[in-house]
Amino acid sequence: MTIHEESGSETQIQESFKKSLRVSRIASWKVFGKKIKFYAPSFSHYENSYFHSSIKSFPSISITGTSCALKCRHCGGKLLETMIPATTPDRLFETCKNFKDNGASGCLISGGCLSDGSVPLERFIRAFARIKRELGLTLLVHTGIIKEGTAKQLKGSGVDAALIDIIGSDETIGEIYKLNARVRDYEASLKALKESGIPFIPHVIVGLHYGILKGEVHSLEMISKYSPEAVVIIAFIPLKRTLMEATSPPNPKDIAKVIVEARRLLPKTPIVLGCMRPPGKHRVSTDVLAVEAGVNAIAFPEEAAITLAKSMDLHVEFAYECCSQIYEDINKGDFGKPKLSPAKSE
Repeated sequence: MTIHEESGSETQIQESFKKSLRVSRIASWKVFGKKIKFYAPSFSHYENSYFHSSIKSFPSISITGTSCALKCRHCGGKLLETMIPATTPDRLFETCKNFKDNGASGCLISGGCLSDGSVPLERFIRAFARIKRELGLTLLVHTGIIKEGTAKQLKGSGVDAALIDIIGSDETIGEIYKLNARVRDYEASLKALKESGIPFIPHVIVGLHYGILKGEVHSLEMISKYSPEAVVIIAFIPLKRTLMEATSPPNPKDIAKVIVEARRLLPKTPIVLGCMRPPGKHRVSTDVLAVEAGVNAIAFPEEAAITLAKSMDLHVEFAYECCSQIYEDINKGDFGKPKLSPAKSE
């Protein structure tokens, strides 16, 4: 069953949905084994009876501070307020050095967009190279729409991987991002990253179009052409003081359906449920369905999902890094080999 193929009685639809989860799970296990990795970087506090995040291991930094030219309807720059500002190359290096001195293993570099949908990375390229050369930190960089030349510069700087949100609907790009761009610009970004040789991890935002599914499958179809290192599925969250704060998020079943579709289109690619998704009971349901769909990793998992994974006899592993790094363990043949005890940390 694909996302748009729902017909019959409620019982038949539910049985078909459960079957799709099972097919997706079995397909994942066939390629990757019965394993799952749970991530808890220091983007936010996380604690349950299984695992406790570190406050310093993998921070998130904005190279534009709280500035963003787009002020998208779903965000309005609010997500940037949760990041550590470092708006000059020297400040970025010193910020990273401070984290390194305090035990960090890496950083997520992000920032607001310019009016063309890109993140202003070019002026930081030398700083990225210096951080890699002198500090040895893992650097993951959110790019926004990116051109071939910038992608090649990122690769040359030694950045470990590029992360990019892929939007599959022109209408969503115009209405939600308020951006004068098209789906083809996002596909061109995928092509630029692929041809640069830098590892890249596309993100698909479920329900970004006012909480409904619109363009997610097209995003995955585009992504599947370029053999990314992993795909991260995230979901729209209504944020306070934004234009979409009263908009309902996508339901957990819709998120699970996108996960299933991702597995169908990218059978040999790690699929991850990322950190951005609605909280509370919604998150519990989403995480449980993600385990049932056979995801390879979850960021900040609900305890119920960990318990379910253990009850399914999955090999469970915990890590402090960003969930996008799942591809490294798989590529190195380390997926499923414990690196970290699930005991609580500082």
